[in-house]
Amino acid sequence: MKIFAISDLHISTNTNKPMDVFGGNWVGYLEKIFENWKKKVTDDDLVLIGGDISWAVQLDDAIKDIALLNDLPGKKIFIKGNHDYWWNGISKVRSILKEDQFALQNDCIKFDNVIICGSRCWAVPGAPDFDASDEKIYKREAERLKLSFASVKKIRTENDKLIALVHYPPFNVMRENNLFTQIFEENKVDIVVYGHLHGKNVRADKVVYKNGIKYYLTACDQVDNDLVEIEF
Repeated sequence: MKIFAISDLHISTNTNKPMDVFGGNWVGYLEKIFENWKKKVTDDDLVLIGGDISWAVQLDDAIKDIALLNDLPGKKIFIKGNHDYWWNGISKVRSILKEDQFALQNDCIKFDNVIICGSRCWAVPGAPDFDASDEKIYKREAERLKLSFASVKKIRTENDKLIALVHYPPFNVMRENNLFTQIFEENKVDIVVYGHLHGKNVRADKVVYKNGIKYYLTACDQVDNDLVEIEF
């Protein structure tokens, strides 16, 4: 079993939200992602999708977007992004997914000896324009993240590997410690996968090692529209 990750697909079959307005790297990006996906992934593998899956606002409209992933190989694990407005109620979301698709919300799932948990998270202190309203959501998201790890504790055994799948970058550009990194370290996470960052001016390394944890940036335009293999 191999593990791959990609985020920020921003699929818009039902809405007029072309991503190529953000630059040449977005021209035909979904076709490139799917082509690379089919080359790399088998049905025994996992693909982690770190949020901003669909531009849809309503769940019924998101069904057509997610259907583009139905025939792709591998088991797909989703987390909510800040633009996934259609994701309103985890039971409803899970009701539209195929048997090889899994949605995480303040909980976890285990495949062999790999546990994946996660939450959306939020901007962190030191991020651009971080203000009092962000502080409130940031602390609330930290509590939601703790719920994910509470579920991990119920099933984790000694040799299990642990991946945290989140949407927002878990640290600022200075990589300062915060509530999220503290929670990851307290729970002995092996790997954190995140996305959200876009554009040519993003100042972020694709892989960061911090306090014993490996952090992967997987926003599709930052990884040349190719799935990133996650390695322990």
